[in-house]
Amino acid sequence: MASSSSPVAAAAAAAAACRFLSPLATASRALHSSPTPPTSRRRLLLSTTIATGMAASSQSEGSVAGAASPCKVIDSHLHVWASPQQAKEGYPYFPGQEAMLRGDSDFLLECMDEAGVDGALIVQPINHMFDHSLVTSVLKKYPSKFIGCCLANPADDGSGIKQLEHLIVQEKYRAVRFNPNLWPSDQKMTNEVGRSLFAKAGELGAPVGIMTMKGIGLYIREIEVLCRDYPATTVILDHMAFCKPPTNDEEEKAFTSFLNLSRFPQVYVKFSALFRITRQPYPYEDTAQLLSRVISSYGANRIMWGSDFPFVVPECGYKGAKEAVSHVAGKISVSLSDLEWILGKTVCELFQGAWVAS
Repeated sequence: MASSSSPVAAAAAAAAACRFLSPLATASRALHSSPTPPTSRRRLLLSTTIATGMAASSQSEGSVAGAASPCKVIDSHLHVWASPQQAKEGYPYFPGQEAMLRGDSDFLLECMDEAGVDGALIVQPINHMFDHSLVTSVLKKYPSKFIGCCLANPADDGSGIKQLEHLIVQEKYRAVRFNPNLWPSDQKMTNEVGRSLFAKAGELGAPVGIMTMKGIGLYIREIEVLCRDYPATTVILDHMAFCKPPTNDEEEKAFTSFLNLSRFPQVYVKFSALFRITRQPYPYEDTAQLLSRVISSYGANRIMWGSDFPFVVPECGYKGAKEAVSHVAGKISVSLSDLEWILGKTVCELFQGAWVAS
């Protein structure tokens, strides 16, 4: 699309672009995250130069959204857990899952404010396993800022199905996470309990986020079966299904199988936790090839950014995580309109009614 010749439209486009493509800043991040790695000064100077250039050049980039109000920036994947004090006072960690990083909601809000992020989907962390009380308390305290994704309990007795219904209907969670590692070792997500959980999520209008940490190849058949048998259940693949840029035929086959899931219209993708899917240091430029192929298969309106806070903090800082997406998108000339989908519009469309007043 040709750029508008109107100075007003051009100015509006530049303002919208700047919202997403702000230069990297280090001073305030140092107050809220781990010490900046030794190589960061050169890296951040480079990123600042690139980001500034991207913001300037975006005035001529085609975008129907350029003339409208900037879209909200929404983080589709992060966690919160109790501070040490909270853990002592009523929100204990699950045995063996004590937190090693700071991940309380106060810290999260500081990071989001610094980065210009308007809202987020909080995914129940393994640190509290199936005790959702801490996350629930945060959702109730900040109802216009956060929505929740609960953790599916695949217990053999089926008790997780009632828990899922309670969390969605009574506690107002909007999604549920399937972690196949929590299924009994000899069971799959397609067992009777898994099917019941998956079907119940669809019935309640709650998308199912699937974490394939051990590789998409191990779970591709299960995901295909669930998508085929329960088309009313929306699926979100966390962290690009943990696919890194392929370096051999086996990895290419796995990545292609992930792309082929786009044939199911209910499947969405999180372009999230870039530090987990890269082979390079920040700003993770090799993920550009992944993003390009995913946009071609799924379309930007089925892709959403997520930081994976607080795990991302010692990697590149929370603000750096947001800025990396814009940097990577610039490497493959993603339009401003598509970038808006990835940084907020997709997740807002999927969870309609959320973040209206944030």
